[in-house]
Amino acid sequence: MIGRTIRTRMALASVIPVLLVVGTIASIFWQGRVQDLEESHQQRVDMLARQVALFSAYGLFSGNTASLQSVVQDIQKAPDVKAVLLFDTNGDILASSGNSELRQLAELESADYIARQQAVGLDVRVEKILPTVVPMEDLFSLELLSGQARPAPLGSAVIEISRETLDLKKSQALFTALWVGTIGMLLGGLLAFRLGDWVVGPLLRISQMVKRVGQGDFTVDESVAPDDPLQDLQSSLNQTAKRLAWGREELERQVAEVTRELRLKKEQAESATLAKSRFLAAASHDLRQPSHALGMFVARLGQLPMEPQMRHLVDNLEMSVQAMQDLLDGLLDLSRLDSGNVQVRMGPVDLNELLASVRSSLESMAEAKGLRLRVRPTARWALSDATLLQRMVVNLVINAIRYTERGTVMVSCRPSQQGRGIQIEVRDSGIGIAQEHHQDVFKEFYQLPNSTGDRNFGMGLGLNIVQRSAVLLGHQIVLRSNLGCGTRFSILMDATEAPPAHAIAAPDLPGDITGIQVLLIEDNLNARQAVLELLQSWGCEVWAAASLAEAQAAMHQSGPPDVIVSDHHLGAAETGLDCIHALRVQAAKRLPACLMSGDTHEDFLQAVKEADIPLLHKPVRPAKLRSLLRRLTA
Repeated sequence: MIGRTIRTRMALASVIPVLLVVGTIASIFWQGRVQDLEESHQQRVDMLARQVALFSAYGLFSGNTASLQSVVQDIQKAPDVKAVLLFDTNGDILASSGNSELRQLAELESADYIARQQAVGLDVRVEKILPTVVPMEDLFSLELLSGQARPAPLGSAVIEISRETLDLKKSQALFTALWVGTIGMLLGGLLAFRLGDWVVGPLLRISQMVKRVGQGDFTVDESVAPDDPLQDLQSSLNQTAKRLAWGREELERQVAEVTRELRLKKEQAESATLAKSRFLAAASHDLRQPSHALGMFVARLGQLPMEPQMRHLVDNLEMSVQAMQDLLDGLLDLSRLDSGNVQVRMGPVDLNELLASVRSSLESMAEAKGLRLRVRPTARWALSDATLLQRMVVNLVINAIRYTERGTVMVSCRPSQQGRGIQIEVRDSGIGIAQEHHQDVFKEFYQLPNSTGDRNFGMGLGLNIVQRSAVLLGHQIVLRSNLGCGTRFSILMDATEAPPAHAIAAPDLPGDITGIQVLLIEDNLNARQAVLELLQSWGCEVWAAASLAEAQAAMHQSGPPDVIVSDHHLGAAETGLDCIHALRVQAAKRLPACLMSGDTHEDFLQAVKEADIPLLHKPVRPAKLRSLLRRLTA
């Protein structure tokens, strides 16, 4: 390919000058030949016209018409002569030969006749017929010697000659010029290609050596001819190939060492990441039991009558427990995202119901800080995962409340992308975020600096969880904020239509749980006691058990309960799912039941979903437990 390209360029470089030279020579030859032919033709026409005038002078002078006719007929026999005419001084025809349209000498005074004849390939010449007789007595007169005395013309001779022979000779001259030019170009092209071969041959050898080296073949080419014009260059390339071969071997050795080190560091990093994920999962799970029990005890404590000072202490204790449980929720979400145990379930989401849930769960938190939490109702639906989307909005609202000292936190929805999309906006009137921190706020454990140094601002996990959840859902997070101007977070997602009315299950109306019979299964003593006392404070009749055997004995003695509340991991290889199934078999009916667990493994979550049993993640909020009991016993 390279050889053909070089050869073609060399041929063009050689052929183009040859073409110009040969074309110029052929053009000059043809133009010169045509000019010579034209001059020769005009001279012949003028000569014939003068001959007619000379030969007819005597006959015209003597009035011998037969002699004139003989002259014109003899001249007309010359090649290409089409017509010969003789006119007297009055313009009348005295003799003519051939075919001519001319009938009066006066027609020649107009250029139309001559132009018409030239258009049909005829040249017309008019020559005055002068007398040739010189008076002997005046032979040496001064007038004749001075040339001032000129004889009066006797008439005019007109001759018409065809240009057909002239045109044929011109065509022959053109053909000869083209033939000579073609031969010259062929010879020039042949020489150009031969020159290209002489030049391209060594270049091709160099090109093949460079191509071989470029492909990683550093074999030395020993076939270098001593008379090669590029011998020095080929020898240099061979030396370069040798050095590259040595360098490649050294480089491959270094790359192997670096790759081995990188693989080791990668394995160490992966091990560290897995260890971190296991630690987060284990720590959050192990901390959930005491946190769960503490939350229940604090909720029960808050129901007791107490003095204002004691009430203040209990409120602070409840806020601390709430903060600790929020941190555990963040660790749980982070460990689930790290381990890849988050399963996305896309579907239509009622944004009005989702935002109402966010308002009910966080309105008290905003009021405790003296803020207004405003949630605008909406009739729009989005395509998302309801659980993950709600967690994202909750994290954004909690973040807004934490970094807002006074004013309002606004949550609203509005369409985007010309109605094809929708976005949830969370705005606050807080401290704002400087431009240089817009990317950092989404990193793990990153916190904006706050003037008070308050640790209640969290661990810096909320926005990281929001961003990673958005990636899972295919949503987009947009941040608009400036320092001192508040912050606006937007979640952009696809809009969808509301499902048919029959596809939306009507929610159960919450009822009073006073007097319902609850079978509580919990192997942890503190957690069991906390939930027991909380349920009793709500007016429930509670049977507590630590294992399946105790639960079966209690149900055998008192009959089937209204609802079963069970932990999942009960020890001795027993699980809450097994207990609920066994108790339903014993009662011979599907008893209402729910699970409480800190386990987030995907297999466990899938098993709970297949069993169609509600799941509360520890630490369980008392309000969520009470709301679930209402729905189960409605």
